[in-house]
Amino acid sequence: MTGMAEVGARDARDQRTRELIELVATALLAMATVLTAWSAFQSTKWSGTQAIHFARAGALRTESAKDANQANSQAIVDVDLFVAWAEAITAERAFDPTASTAADGTYQPDPSSLSGFLYERFRDEFKPAVEAWLAEDPINNPEAAPTPFALPEYRLAEQESSDKLEAAADRQSELARRDNQRGDNYVLTTVLFASVLFFAGVSSKLGSTRNRLATITLAVAILVAGLVIILTFPINI
Repeated sequence: MTGMAEVGARDARDQRTRELIELVATALLAMATVLTAWSAFQSTKWSGTQAIHFARAGALRTESAKDANQANSQAIVDVDLFVAWAEAITAERAFDPTASTAADGTYQPDPSSLSGFLYERFRDEFKPAVEAWLAEDPINNPEAAPTPFALPEYRLAEQESSDKLEAAADRQSELARRDNQRGDNYVLTTVLFASVLFFAGVSSKLGSTRNRLATITLAVAILVAGLVIILTFPINI
């Protein structure tokens, strides 16, 4: 009778253990299902944000290219006018060394001359550079800048705008890469929670209580690890 009582008690314990394992497995299945869905949702959201940032980067680079092309066109105009002006004033001073020269020896544009005509048509952005270059007395000063284009006074607003747009595009691209990594991180947790679903489901199919307990313990460990990881991730709503 004692032996039968012990067998009965052991069977009762095994039954309670199996019921507990099944309860835990059910809870794991429910939690893992919710967390898998959440990870998939977040991965999709971050992928969408990534696409938005890449689209913005592309638009900014298009605008940057437009401004850069405009700046190149303006630079060509500046160079051509400067060369024509230099040739005109050289020709004029070949006949009259004092042509377009003020009393103090500085350059004084003569509106009636070709050089003066060209000088007045320098772009507003280019004139400060020419004036700064002339102030260095490039003819007599060997340390003067070779051309106005080498001076900091020579600025192209379109080029500066292009550089700013390109920098903004780089920032958007960096944000897109960051969002891509975040999406990949959520994909990883999706895999972890999917494995929890697998192990929790398999545990109910095993005949041995020990094997069931080992499998459900592994599922719990993976779920906890995945939950700890996912709590460190940013949320995109």
